[in-house]
Amino acid sequence: MEERDYPSRDYFVQREVLDELRLDEVAQKGTWSTKPTLGERVKESLRCSVPRLKHTAQSWVPVLGWLPHYSIRENAIGDLISGCSVGIMHLPQGMAYALLASLRPVFGLYTSLYPVLIYFIFGTSRHISIGTFAVISIMIGSVTERIAPDSNFIVNGTNGTDIVNVDDRDAFRVQIACSLTVLAGIFQILLGVVRFGFVVTYLSEPLVRGYTTGSACHVCVSQLKYLFGVTPSRFTGPLSLIYTLVDICRLLPQTKVPELVVSLVALSVLIVVKELNACYRQKLPLPIPIELIVIIAATIITHFCGLTSKYSIDVVGEIPSGLKAPRAPDTTLFSQVIGDAFAVAIVGYAINISLGKTFALKHGYKVDSNQELVALGLSNTVGGFFQCYSVTSSLSRSLVQESTGGKTQVAGVISSVIVLITVLKIGALFEDLPKAVLSTIVFVNLKGMFKQFMDIPELWRTNKVDLLVWLVTFTSTILLNLDLGLAVSIGFSMLTFIFRTQLPRYAILGHVSGTDLYLDTDSYREAKEIPGIKIFRSSTTIYYTNAEMYLEALQEKSGIEIGKLLTAKKKRDAELKRKQEKEKKKEKKKKKAVSHLSNGTLSLKELEMNEGKVSPGLSGQIQGNGQVNWAYQHDKTMLDSDSDTGCPGDGSINQESHYGDDVEGWACGSGTHSIILDISTTSFVDTVTVNTLKNIFRDFEEIDLDIYLAGCQACVVEQLETAGFFSESIPKSRLFVTVHDAVLHILKKRGQTDFILDVSCNTQM
Repeated sequence: MEERDYPSRDYFVQREVLDELRLDEVAQKGTWSTKPTLGERVKESLRCSVPRLKHTAQSWVPVLGWLPHYSIRENAIGDLISGCSVGIMHLPQGMAYALLASLRPVFGLYTSLYPVLIYFIFGTSRHISIGTFAVISIMIGSVTERIAPDSNFIVNGTNGTDIVNVDDRDAFRVQIACSLTVLAGIFQILLGVVRFGFVVTYLSEPLVRGYTTGSACHVCVSQLKYLFGVTPSRFTGPLSLIYTLVDICRLLPQTKVPELVVSLVALSVLIVVKELNACYRQKLPLPIPIELIVIIAATIITHFCGLTSKYSIDVVGEIPSGLKAPRAPDTTLFSQVIGDAFAVAIVGYAINISLGKTFALKHGYKVDSNQELVALGLSNTVGGFFQCYSVTSSLSRSLVQESTGGKTQVAGVISSVIVLITVLKIGALFEDLPKAVLSTIVFVNLKGMFKQFMDIPELWRTNKVDLLVWLVTFTSTILLNLDLGLAVSIGFSMLTFIFRTQLPRYAILGHVSGTDLYLDTDSYREAKEIPGIKIFRSSTTIYYTNAEMYLEALQEKSGIEIGKLLTAKKKRDAELKRKQEKEKKKEKKKKKAVSHLSNGTLSLKELEMNEGKVSPGLSGQIQGNGQVNWAYQHDKTMLDSDSDTGCPGDGSINQESHYGDDVEGWACGSGTHSIILDISTTSFVDTVTVNTLKNIFRDFEEIDLDIYLAGCQACVVEQLETAGFFSESIPKSRLFVTVHDAVLHILKKRGQTDFILDVSCNTQM
């Protein structure tokens, strides 16, 4: 779109100065409430009708809402092509990612079947592809290998050597994976039922991307043993990734050359064809299913060339045909995997909802975050009974499903049919598939995750705090493993939020001449402070964590140290009180002495002895008969009352105080008479905030400074009223709609009409 330069325009606003009371009158603030009462809400929730029942059923089972209106003419062809494409991808990825979970490949095929059908019924996204995913698979694998390591299944061989009972080990690992999956699904269902879908908002995009990038590194290291044909030791706990990588490097001299050759050939073919798919994606009706082609070719070559017997190439092994009967998970394992299950539930949902909302925004429909939790939880729970492990959406498959014309989750059903046919009929044909080929498929599909390293220079330019979150998440995931790494990264992300609210930017605002704008004087040269008025603003909400800092910043920015001033004022008042009492005592003695003289009971000489000396003029006040001439008596009490403290702005002069030269670093002569607190950035107030504002009003007014509030949001005003903030000492008339209103009120009150002309109600913009 062509950019056009528009000339600057002026507009004029003429209105009266509005404080909060006057605003309520002008805008006719009402006390009515449009929200239903609690009783009305309870009645409405208990009311039953056919439309309400239909709406409830469609909200919990979304397929009932869209499937009856499914358009075969518009959607069938696209869904068919998309489903076939995704189904073909499910086969190699399902078998490859099962190795990441330390399970046999057939369980990856099961995982690509049952959960997809469940999500078809309960999901709300039309384009994501549910199934196996590298990050979730490696999280499952870390648990299965930790609880069921090879060392627990060593038996004595026939020739005296120790061998691993693979069948028992794999069976137990399946139980662990299924138990963890069911428990993760239960967590997701419970969170969805209590409408807790917003929990994923605390997982920021930098955190998720840093975590998935770190997980990709774990995936790569876990697959290196298949590429090189070595068997590294099993390490657990923090730094296990580093130890595994070092051990693999140590074992490199023992590399099986045939497996390395197979890996390099498969890797080269996959990379070249995938790049061709990317370059010609606009011209190709369907992407070349190179993963499936490589799997078929590798299986045929290995089988007919006898590579397994000649070169001892590690292959997939037996893939049983048919489906397994459902089996309840081992609940005794729940206590051992509860923490891992919660981590899998949160990470899986975070990946799922972020991808779902991306496609929903692109295609103009809505994804229900809470229903997505329920759908994903049911997919995991039901899948766990059918020997599936935890699922989430896959970026690569979802992109294929969307780019090949998929319109609804019918494409997912079609992909499930392809997987079902494979499991029932042709799964056994892949028994001679080398595991090294599956590892290369994993490597190639991690390209998108490794491209996330490009986030680092981008975040360096845009937001260094998010960059720090990304780096801390990535580093903690690499060093502390996936479970502890996630906990540390979430904690650090929360800390950055706390620090941002704890370290806001405070500013003194100045007026831009000829406008009603008030900007930071440190950032804008034309923003000039109004003489006698300090306008203070915080960049964030004032609440209990930063209320004390707000008060300290107010004193620092305004140059008014309230503690020292109150101390000085108390000293000054105490000194003045002592002087007044001393003068009163002297006056009382003089009156008493004069009374005695007038009665003739005390001679003038005695009076001089008692008082030390007759005060000047006293003898002139004593007449010959001993009477006092009161016409010459000076009214000391009146002088004392006239000599009260005051600021120059009030026109009073301090006659008594001897602290005026220093007043602990500040004097009334500085000219500040009013302070405006701009709290337009505050979105709520708590008890600490209310008490802090009350103390500011009380303390500053004790030193003759007027405090005003400006820019208060309506919800904050209601909270202040509820908290009992407004009173006779803090009337609502101290709260103004804008800073400009408060300034005009102060200038008019102080009679500074010459300055009012410059910031009049006729405001030129």
